[in-house]
Amino acid sequence: MNSPNQDEDDVPVKDPVKYGELVILGYNGSLPSGDRGRRKSRFALYRRTKANGVKPSTVHILNTPHDSKAVHSRGQHSISFTLSRNQTVVVEYCHDNDTDMFQIGRSTESPIDFVVTDTSGEGKEGEDPSVAPSTISRFACRVVCERNPPYTARIYAAGFDSSKNIFLGEKATKWKNPDGHMDGLTTNGVLVMHPEGFPEDSRQGLWREISVCGDVYALRETRSGPSRGKLAEGESSALRDGSLVDLCGATLLWRTGEGLLRAPTLRHLEALRQELNAARPQCPVGLSTLAFPSLPRSHSLEARQPWVYLTCGHVHGHHDWGQRPERREEGGEEGEEGITTVRRECPLCRSVGPYVPLWLGCEPAVYVDAGAPTYAFVPCGHVCSERTAKYWADTPLPHGTHAFRPTCPFCSAPLSSTPQGWTRLIFQGPID
Repeated sequence: MNSPNQDEDDVPVKDPVKYGELVILGYNGSLPSGDRGRRKSRFALYRRTKANGVKPSTVHILNTPHDSKAVHSRGQHSISFTLSRNQTVVVEYCHDNDTDMFQIGRSTESPIDFVVTDTSGEGKEGEDPSVAPSTISRFACRVVCERNPPYTARIYAAGFDSSKNIFLGEKATKWKNPDGHMDGLTTNGVLVMHPEGFPEDSRQGLWREISVCGDVYALRETRSGPSRGKLAEGESSALRDGSLVDLCGATLLWRTGEGLLRAPTLRHLEALRQELNAARPQCPVGLSTLAFPSLPRSHSLEARQPWVYLTCGHVHGHHDWGQRPERREEGGEEGEEGITTVRRECPLCRSVGPYVPLWLGCEPAVYVDAGAPTYAFVPCGHVCSERTAKYWADTPLPHGTHAFRPTCPFCSAPLSSTPQGWTRLIFQGPID
């Protein structure tokens, strides 16, 4: 527990304080290869046995590389701002007994508590993220939690590396604030969106960028642009229940400890699945009884798997009736791949459109209520409650250098924009 690498197994047995959880959107409950060690789809932040937070202390203005080495050799945390070849500002940090620090990034080095790699969208969960170059920083960000009530968690861009340093080079976006303290942005930035009233009466907030020192700014013109946006005065880097943190390659959802107590659990989702199956929905063509597979097995097709015509929402079993030529659904940007969908004519209403299997959403943290799973995202077919489907379909997530688009929180597939990113499911009950 004294180690910066905090796994849930290391938590003391005696009622630890849970600050909250960070959940990577797009993995539907676990990584494709399974959650192992610090590489997993969700990370619980507990109060540490011993505080490991740091806070700014001494500022050094250095004019030679030798001076810089002397400061760094002290073994304290520091942030270095290189202004020119001959001048560097180093801000030393000292121990803070009142906070715990947790670091997130792509690196597997020991300072990182939660290892995050790029999320493959379009439902390609099985792809190897190492094939394409990652846009997530090795030391992407840090979350600092107050050890005493109300246990406020704040987000900061960049994390300290193995030498306890954050280094902003000559080309990095950085500046001196009116009060004299230095600040800067990371290459691809750390973006945050704080919703209002999550989850009961959720309204999306504005996407902002967080600086290395935790100030809030309007977005740059492009993701890695050289000029910072305007200071968002009065806004805070304090995370709220439902806050989204985008690391340019993966989007994380923050759920507070209190919020998780009100959220549905995996056991609750399993009860909803059993209730749905107990109603014995039938395929109108084959007259066979349909059943959603149990949640742990929700990654492979089964014989009684429900399928849906996404245009109308009619639920069927898998059959070959009404096939039409396949069509490529267009991607979000020029040159981007789309999704190949099988187009079918619904035998009940004759509407033509994609015909896909239905999958229950297995990540409880993304649900905004515990309602019945009667809606599906279009075009991927992940099933959840009505309010959950509509919330995420109305929540654009960062994509590429300057675009935003709604995506399925269970698989990261881009949602359809016409007519909307969801469909209401219409089940046929048993004839007898």
